[in-house]
Amino acid sequence: MNRNGSRIPRAVETISRDIGSLLLIEAVLMTLTVVVALAFREFYAALAFLIAGGITAGVGGGARLTFADAPDPRMKHGMVIAAGGWFATALFGALGFLLTAHLTPESVAAGYVPAGAEYSESSLKYFEHPLHAFFESMSGWTGSGLTMAVHEPSLPYALQWWRSLIQWVGGVGVIVLTVSILSRPGSGSYALYRSETREEKIHPSVVSTVRTVWGIFLIYTLFSVIALFLAIYWTQDYTVFTAFWQGLNHAMTGLATGGFSVTDNSIATYDSPLIESVLLPIMTLGAIAFPIHYGVLNGRNPRLLLSDLQTRWLLVLLGAGVVALSLQNLGVDPVSSAAFDGSSDAVRDSTFQWISALTCTGFQSSPIGEWSPGGKLVVSVAMVLGGAAGSTVGGIKIVRGYTVARGIKWQFSRVFLPSSAVVHARIGDRVLGRGQMEREFSEAAIVTILWVILLIVSSLVLVNATDASYASALFEVASAQGNVGLSAGITGPNMPALTEAMFLLNMWVGRLEIIPVLVFVRSALYGLEP
Repeated sequence: MNRNGSRIPRAVETISRDIGSLLLIEAVLMTLTVVVALAFREFYAALAFLIAGGITAGVGGGARLTFADAPDPRMKHGMVIAAGGWFATALFGALGFLLTAHLTPESVAAGYVPAGAEYSESSLKYFEHPLHAFFESMSGWTGSGLTMAVHEPSLPYALQWWRSLIQWVGGVGVIVLTVSILSRPGSGSYALYRSETREEKIHPSVVSTVRTVWGIFLIYTLFSVIALFLAIYWTQDYTVFTAFWQGLNHAMTGLATGGFSVTDNSIATYDSPLIESVLLPIMTLGAIAFPIHYGVLNGRNPRLLLSDLQTRWLLVLLGAGVVALSLQNLGVDPVSSAAFDGSSDAVRDSTFQWISALTCTGFQSSPIGEWSPGGKLVVSVAMVLGGAAGSTVGGIKIVRGYTVARGIKWQFSRVFLPSSAVVHARIGDRVLGRGQMEREFSEAAIVTILWVILLIVSSLVLVNATDASYASALFEVASAQGNVGLSAGITGPNMPALTEAMFLLNMWVGRLEIIPVLVFVRSALYGLEP
């Protein structure tokens, strides 16, 4: 027994209490969705989210109250909380999809299908399957964007909102949100903050940092909603409400680099250069680290956009990738060029899809499934790398890729130097000694190698489980594991259950960058010491 007379290890108490806190936050978001459902008179959805919120609050509140006196988490606890918390929020988040699908009568569900649509059944039916509901929730919370909803406009507004909301919150991080609201001071909050692969603090206090992050995010969201509403209303024959609703949802998922859409064919539905042009800076903002946003908005150093290592390389990669993919699709490869109406169309789609991939957003303006293997491979590289650490993106992250490349060069250069030589390396504005460089290079290399191994193994599993080519399978896995959401047409409710479950793992691992998941699995098997 421990000092409280309980047979439960103190570490388990800490982890259970903090995961319970995450579930309480999720229950609040479900309650907000009940209000949305009632506003649209979607009473079955309102009942579903009321029940889901009650269950989630009961489990989360019970864990938090039972273990209220548990000690603050240390770093290894934070990793388990991060991995377990993301899994738990995705699992309980699936209840909204599952219960709405089962409680809504078929006659009511049929009424959600837009007038004049070529299909007659609502995609709500797919969420009757628990695995599909879990997949949609995991894709939302991790900001992945792959979906089981074949026709998103045929979902009730409550589910459209829930999909966008969980991506918007998940983009910044549900743990960051919890730290912000609970205002926990001290090292415990920093353990949770770092467990979501966030290193840089804007303020000395983690609580102040995450509140600043949310403040920046809210301001950007407001301006993004306005910009998209005006662009959609100006270019499309929509009512004011429809333009606002689509602008709101796409602003939330675009800025969070999540990519869920409320239209049938993502951004391709609009076929509008103006809307795509408005989305490009929104997606790019989501891929820049929050400390850089703060530095620029606070008026301290606008030149951070060029002087910061990650931001500078992000802009370079955005430009270079657009050129490379455009050349690929303009006619270097006749298979890819046949998928476009002309050169301007190829450049436009290449620009949008490259930026959507590198920022890990996943909005789609082109039928990528019709692209050549070369085009898919180029986009896959962007999805694997991702944007800046400390932003809303997935992938390996620019700073880690840079550290690996710089470390390889550094290791090679040491071969030609005597063992007594004093060797330094530069990563951005930091000058690292030998020991520090070896440590950072090793950490970056280990995560990258594990990430790539899982990518290759998963793509081979997908090839064997489906009729997909290896290029398409690699593309789809890179999208899932990079938390992107672009699809070559493999993901859907008819995919094999094995590959759907595998994608759940890919999305979960991709959001947490492998190590917290490995720590979580090890702790589940062998226990976690205090």
